[in-house]
Amino acid sequence: LLFQILGAVILGFGIWILADKSSFIAVLQMSSPSLKTGAYVLIGVGALTMLMGFLGCLGAVNEIRCLLGLYFTCLMVILITQVAAGLVIYFQKERLKEELSRIVGNLIENYDPLNDDERNLQDAWDYVQTQIACCGWTGAKDWENNEILINQSMTAYPCSCSNSSKDLQVDSGFCNLDVLVNTTATSADWPVHEQGCMDGVEKWLKDNLGVILGVCTGVGVIELLGMILSISLCKNIHSEDYTKVPKS
Repeated sequence: LLFQILGAVILGFGIWILADKSSFIAVLQMSSPSLKTGAYVLIGVGALTMLMGFLGCLGAVNEIRCLLGLYFTCLMVILITQVAAGLVIYFQKERLKEELSRIVGNLIENYDPLNDDERNLQDAWDYVQTQIACCGWTGAKDWENNEILINQSMTAYPCSCSNSSKDLQVDSGFCNLDVLVNTTATSADWPVHEQGCMDGVEKWLKDNLGVILGVCTGVGVIELLGMILSISLCKNIHSEDYTKVPKS
């Protein structure tokens, strides 16, 4: 039953990744095909886990050894896969960070409020900057590469980056500087947050690291207990069947 619930959670998480249009996940999902593939993998794993939980219940109630053996094998494969995925993420974290930098850099460079084709992606990034109170990936200077701002001599800035109270109601597009400078402006002249979103995301991960590790450890322990219990049931069924054989 626990694994049926766990499978439903994994399945729901995969569907949420595909359906979400207003968070950092949406930025990654629409920019990187690998995340969309990962979402389909999660949906498949969730459905498989629910099926596995059902087979485990059926095998335990009816004392069917082959179903319990299948349950044990599936659990072992999932546990090994999770450990392998964790190791890959840990050892490839620098590469993942570079990929994120590239994705967000291209988004900022091509950001255009009048481009309806990229509206969902741009709205998602505006939402991220507003919620995390950040600007750009490494900092506001990233926005100096935006083609529209370059054409406007940097006299405008992204509204979602603003730390000014007058821009609280505007969370997308570009806002104009109140005080124009004599020469070309820079990001230092903008009333925006100094923190880059990369630092904001890393800070969120550090603040919630205990919860993330706790959930992963809890899932691993449940899977390990499920493996132990299924093997114990298999042995008990074998022993009981053996004792029922009439002596000659």
